[in-house]
Amino acid sequence: MTTTPYTKFLFFTGKGGVGKTSLACATAVKIADAGKKVLLISTDPASNLADVLQTPVNSEINPHQKIPTLFTINIDPDAAAAEYRKRATASLKGMASQAEIEKVVEQLSGACTTEIASFDEFSCFITGESSSGEYDVIIFDTAPTGHTIRLLELPAAWDSFLDNNPKGASCIGPSSALKSSKARYKKVIASLRDASQTTIFLVSRPETSSLKEAARTSLELKALGLINQELLINAIFKATDRNDPVAIKIEQIVEKELAAMPSTLKNLATQNFPLLPYNVLGVEKLRSLLDRDLQQKLVNIDTSNAHEFTHPLDKLSTLVSDLEKNSNSGLIMTMGKGGVGKTIIAASIATMLAKRGHNVLLTTTDPAAHIKDFMAELDEIPETLVIERIDPKQETKNYINKVIEQKGSKLDEEGKKLLREDLQSPCSEEVAVFHAFSNAIFRAKKQFVVIDTAPTGHTLLLLDTTGSYHREVLKTMDSKKIKTPFMFLQDATFAKILLVALPEATPMREAESLQNDLRRAGIVPYAWVINQSLSALKDLKDPVLRKRAASEVEIINTIKDRLSSRTYGIPYITEEKLLPSILSRSANSEVSRYIS
Repeated sequence: MTTTPYTKFLFFTGKGGVGKTSLACATAVKIADAGKKVLLISTDPASNLADVLQTPVNSEINPHQKIPTLFTINIDPDAAAAEYRKRATASLKGMASQAEIEKVVEQLSGACTTEIASFDEFSCFITGESSSGEYDVIIFDTAPTGHTIRLLELPAAWDSFLDNNPKGASCIGPSSALKSSKARYKKVIASLRDASQTTIFLVSRPETSSLKEAARTSLELKALGLINQELLINAIFKATDRNDPVAIKIEQIVEKELAAMPSTLKNLATQNFPLLPYNVLGVEKLRSLLDRDLQQKLVNIDTSNAHEFTHPLDKLSTLVSDLEKNSNSGLIMTMGKGGVGKTIIAASIATMLAKRGHNVLLTTTDPAAHIKDFMAELDEIPETLVIERIDPKQETKNYINKVIEQKGSKLDEEGKKLLREDLQSPCSEEVAVFHAFSNAIFRAKKQFVVIDTAPTGHTLLLLDTTGSYHREVLKTMDSKKIKTPFMFLQDATFAKILLVALPEATPMREAESLQNDLRRAGIVPYAWVINQSLSALKDLKDPVLRKRAASEVEIINTIKDRLSSRTYGIPYITEEKLLPSILSRSANSEVSRYIS
């Protein structure tokens, strides 16, 4: 890691699945081992700190079971929102009826309230209100990039909004409910911009999409005044067996990707970390990430294993055939942890359906929006395929213009001014994205709509908004006469939810947790898709790759036997252009099926 002394606040951010949590935890362990008192905080709604550290982690600050100077906490969005609602309604007791208080609580049940409540908790650790002064270093393991940028934009956004709306907005209740006053927001902004206090670690893998996102994040953070940045490139593969063509090919791709790194990143202090044959779980393996001697010792132990392995998964082309069976329309959504391949799978399915003659809309709710990068790999896009994006900024602008056009014509100039000020609330973005998401769902009644969703936590917030709207509609309208977006998602004949995971323990557990959350909401996933499977490749010789492939078998069997009645897989692809490669494999499998 950095050779200079650590600043007080360390942020680890980047595309989902690049290793933010592993590197954040490894850094926390290293600093704590040196005798410093460390607080490690997760701001990711889909946090897996407990898995990586192998110690209980919850919404209260607790010491690590084996390292007494390391403390951890998850900022639980739901718990933060519940506490926020409690503060917001406290002043109403004795002044309003229980029914009126319940109505206010319902108004504060949206994702926007969850967002501002989570930020309110986060800000207290920066300002020192949550005992942050007791710690030498505070480390933030953040949600995937889009969510993190949103979090870091909030101080300025709410500061500006509260300047113009001192009484607060209906979606956040009275501004007095905020723990952090305007003055404290300014302190948060100042601390984040102070290079002597804050360091941003941009974590990436040696892949084009990951490096592009790191570069984009770097520029966006610099625009917010967060200039003290370092680049950490994780999982760099070096072939051990020079006679393994797959290993050599992977190494060559890595070298080419790094050589083509965006210029924005080339000026940053950079450190590289190797692809390891073992999962980085537990204190010893976390220490090995930053200790090359210990790393080599563990590598030697792990690569001695020479299991044979088999690959029992159906192909993606079979999934597409199942999806189109007896239907020319419907909703298909890819969901899962960041970095597992939701976007490439959504793009592949949409393109295959279009090539088979269906009308298809491919869109994304992910702020990072990598769909266009993959589609650009194709020489030609099918005529029946339309590609769009639910862009939060553009959707918010469209929503504000529409509301002003509909309501503003009946208002005088003062009324129009107040309406515009109210619509400047960051909550407007939540409403705007929900409207665009709902529109995409309704379009699936007449065609196939494939939605590439944001990483898990962000998606759950969107679904929470959809559920809140559903409950409000049912209060005022006959449920037999209307079908809300949420009801469409619950209709298994209409909506096919695909959970995407890598054949690794942590992505599997996180996808299982997401599946449980969805089922509690009455949404039953259609199938799982296992991406980047090394065990699907034949004749691997490189010991690191063989070990990783062998470890996949138990994971895949667990998913097939316990978690999903339909499981499909995509082998690890060594070609640089992923989408054409997947389509080519699909076409070949179709041909061989007809020939046989």
